[in-house]
Amino acid sequence: MTDTPKVRKRAPRPGEGRPSTYSQELADKICEQISNGWSMRTICSTEDMPAISSVFKWLRENEQFSLQYARATDERTETQQELLLDMGDKAIEHAEEADPKAAGAVVQAYKLKADNLKWSMSKMKPKKYGDKIDVTSGGEKLPTPILNAVPNNISTTQDTESL
Repeated sequence: MTDTPKVRKRAPRPGEGRPSTYSQELADKICEQISNGWSMRTICSTEDMPAISSVFKWLRENEQFSLQYARATDERTETQQELLLDMGDKAIEHAEEADPKAAGAVVQAYKLKADNLKWSMSKMKPKKYGDKIDVTSGGEKLPTPILNAVPNNISTTQDTESL
């Protein structure tokens, strides 16, 4: 992910507020940041971005932006996968540099972050990153077998003599 966006520090003055009118340039900027791994909430908390409610309104009203956003969220999931690959090495590095008493906490913090990313990825792309991966049917329903015969060792009537 790129550098953290600048968070708004003061309330806007009259005539200086957030952009609220859709533009392709603004849509491109939002989608680029999403592709780089940022959440919509983080992006919309910056000084030069619209309120999150405006962006969601644009998604409902503008099909082109909606498609662009969908591609960006797919790319974000792949960016998160790349981040996960790097996190293991960084966790080891930081644990080795930390006070021995804090090393376990450092590793646990990385584990929590990794678990959160994996959970999010499993929801965004369940076929690729979900817990259950179907390797046999290509996502199609498998036929349910019908049992036509009862095995010989199972009685179909209640044996009253054993009562």
